[in-house]
Amino acid sequence: MQGHGMCLKLLLAFALLLLQCVDGGEVSRKHRDANVTGRCIEKERQALLAFKRGLVDKFDVLSSWGSEAQKQDCCRWIGVSCSNQTGHVLQLDLSYKVVGAHSWNYSLLEGKMISPKLIELQYLHHLDLHEINFNGSHIPDFIGSLSNLRYLDLSYTNFGGKFPSQVGNLTNLQHLDLRFNDFINAENLDWLPLLSSLRYLDLSGTNLNNVFDWPEAINKLPELTNLTLWECDLPSPILSPLSYINSSKSLASVDLLGNHLSTSSIFLWLSNYSTSLNLVGSVPDVLGNMSSLAHLKLLNNQLEGGDPHSFSRLCSLQILDLATNRLNVLDFSWNDLAGSLPDLTNLSSLEILLLYNNQLSRGIPESIGRMSKLKIIDFHMKFFGVISETHFSTLSKLQYLDLSSQNSSNSLVLDIHADWIPPFQLYSINLGSCKMGLHFPKWLQTQKQIKYLDISDAGISDILPSWFWSLCRNVEFMNLTGNQIRGSFANLTLEFSYSPELHLSSNKLEGPIPSVLSTASYLDLSHNKLSGSISFLCSSAAIGLSFLDLSRNNVSREVPDCLTHLENLVMLDLSYNALSGKIPTTIGSVFRIETLKLRSNRFVGQLPLSLKNCTSLVLVDVGDNKLSRPIPKWLGVSLRNLVILMLSSNHFNGSLPAQICHLTDIQILDFSMNNISGSIPKCLNNLTTLVQKGKSSLEITHFLEHSNGTTTYEDDATFIWKGRMYSYKNTLGLVKRIDLSSNILTGEIPSEITHLVGLVSLNLSENQLTGQIIPEIGNLQSLEALDLSRNQIEGRIPTSLARIDRLDFLDLSFNNLSGGIPIGTQLQSFDPSVYAGNPQLCGAPLKKMCAAQHVQTDLSNQEDDKDEIITLGFYISMGVGFAAGFWGRYAYFKFLNGLNDWLYVRVALIKRQLKDMLNR
Repeated sequence: MQGHGMCLKLLLAFALLLLQCVDGGEVSRKHRDANVTGRCIEKERQALLAFKRGLVDKFDVLSSWGSEAQKQDCCRWIGVSCSNQTGHVLQLDLSYKVVGAHSWNYSLLEGKMISPKLIELQYLHHLDLHEINFNGSHIPDFIGSLSNLRYLDLSYTNFGGKFPSQVGNLTNLQHLDLRFNDFINAENLDWLPLLSSLRYLDLSGTNLNNVFDWPEAINKLPELTNLTLWECDLPSPILSPLSYINSSKSLASVDLLGNHLSTSSIFLWLSNYSTSLNLVGSVPDVLGNMSSLAHLKLLNNQLEGGDPHSFSRLCSLQILDLATNRLNVLDFSWNDLAGSLPDLTNLSSLEILLLYNNQLSRGIPESIGRMSKLKIIDFHMKFFGVISETHFSTLSKLQYLDLSSQNSSNSLVLDIHADWIPPFQLYSINLGSCKMGLHFPKWLQTQKQIKYLDISDAGISDILPSWFWSLCRNVEFMNLTGNQIRGSFANLTLEFSYSPELHLSSNKLEGPIPSVLSTASYLDLSHNKLSGSISFLCSSAAIGLSFLDLSRNNVSREVPDCLTHLENLVMLDLSYNALSGKIPTTIGSVFRIETLKLRSNRFVGQLPLSLKNCTSLVLVDVGDNKLSRPIPKWLGVSLRNLVILMLSSNHFNGSLPAQICHLTDIQILDFSMNNISGSIPKCLNNLTTLVQKGKSSLEITHFLEHSNGTTTYEDDATFIWKGRMYSYKNTLGLVKRIDLSSNILTGEIPSEITHLVGLVSLNLSENQLTGQIIPEIGNLQSLEALDLSRNQIEGRIPTSLARIDRLDFLDLSFNNLSGGIPIGTQLQSFDPSVYAGNPQLCGAPLKKMCAAQHVQTDLSNQEDDKDEIITLGFYISMGVGFAAGFWGRYAYFKFLNGLNDWLYVRVALIKRQLKDMLNR
């Protein structure tokens, strides 16, 4: 009985190992050669050998094909692929891509005939004989009997004779390539509509001059996406008014190169246009309906007028050629155009050229400088290359220029001489992320009509010139962010005509902030070296200010208590400065404020009571100051819209008010590093957002309305995450966390906290918490970080903790935990230090083994089947279950994952017992 039980266990261990080699119910393809033991079907092997005998293999490329003992399995032959389950041949690919290097001078294989035995391959899905030279022989009729074919490529095979209409029997065909053979003229395409699943069709080089209804035949292919009919001598179609209602919306590429179509009615059908068309008239609006169109060639025509927005709707376009036409507006924005921009000088009437948000990554041709009628150029995308004066040489009418990029790694270099005088006067200049050189561009001094200026991230490292501000009197938008611009605002007396949006962050500006900047509607001076007070906020001109970011500067002194007139302020960020004193009570008059950031200053006192009037607040961060007194109850009563509340690193004391449980929208709650005492409120399960899994749908994007329009900004937050300080912005909606660490909280962890199934991070470390870890802690399936270290928690680690698959940060150190660490992939993978300071803990990854493990290890020569729970019947049931569920691995993945945790220990013990037995 002992040996029988041991064998069953060994079989079970083998089954588990086999599961690791399985992918989706069959042996992984990358290991196929090592794992397939069966041979291909004999009659199919013979059919392949007969096919080989019909070929001339001068270069021995089919050397793996043969009858020798070591070549019996045709599934291992080059170009042959078989089903891993049935052994049937599914694919025969002898194209140059498979059998060897391509040559323009000769074919690696030549064909005398296609053996009729090929019909035995009834399970064949894919047949590719590209560039095998069959020397004018006919395509055999039986090719139409391979009914399972989905892919057929007989291109460049030099077949001759009658056009092979028998392929119309291949009703499952999706890809058909018969280009450039020597077929006799086709009489009709009546067979083509039978291929209702066809997606790719190439009949290039086939003479179709007698097939007048070729568009109708193609119209009946509802799945067709790619059509190529090069040099087919196509007759011009005679179309009814409804002929354009066809499958063109599914077509992504149509190429009719080398034909002689002469009527403009072809526009009502075609999804791509040939370089040899001779079309006259307007571009029809129906072109814009072809949303899958990828290639568009209309060169050497006489097209003009039409709706330019038709082009902008071609969202899949990749290739465009419109040379020698009379268009004055060309809009291909928001597409996926790739490659290089062609020479457009033949479009001599063009005034507006819009190519923004595409993938045209190569350089801009200098010839664009000869398009003298251009008024608007918008190339906002990923261009590389150099821009010089030549690109603008005759553009005297240019008013709007956008060459910006989303990042400096994909941008243009402006190689402009310092004394260059441009021929234009621009009102909008957007050169964001263009590399403009170290010095401030002097040619800007000639532009007297600027309303929009963006030269952000341009690599400028220069002193802000005195003449610059005189250009900005009428500016509505200015962005100098991300340079190394030095200097100060000394003696700045400019009066703006508008309330501009000013982005001046991430430079090296210094000195005090002048009151003239208070007239801005949006002011970002963050990440500079500005100093002095912020008394400019007391100016009545600041009434229109909606956004103010002064973070990460050196401003100091107290915030003046004069904020009552900031009635339009939505966002205020004064963090990371040296501000001191109390938070002014007039902050309560800023009724529209949604974001308040005062982190890392020297504020003292308490949160002003007037702040409860700011009921629109979504984010409050006053961390790392010297604020004190108990956390006010009105936070949870009046500020019900709070999503992020961070009071960390202050001197707050008293207990946690139960009113914080009214913050149903809260996503980040951080009260860490204070002097908060008492117990954790049991009402935390009322925090609705934390009870919901997944990304928060709450609004973290804010809209600022001002005289120049609407501006958006996204909140960000900085906090300790998994032991390190991080800033989050775009992914902030994914972060749901509670941090009450480094306080003096007492009592047990409330069980209600396990209802917060959306919680991603929970930190209760460095308190005086007692009791046990909640047994249902495993309910927190979204948890990625858990820190309960340095408390007085006792008892066992709950087994449910091992079921949290996402957990990648854990710290349970320095408590009074005892017993064995539950078996689970995550819990054993952590460094032993996360369990340190718990002398009664045992089990992996600790070196200290549990007593039960010592006993089991010493029983290697005793009957192990006496376990009353793990009986012989259990192993038999597992064997049956393994066989029944083998192909349903993914459906039972969660079950097997949990089962493997238990079997990890059992198999390890069995392995040890077997080793001891073999060593005797």
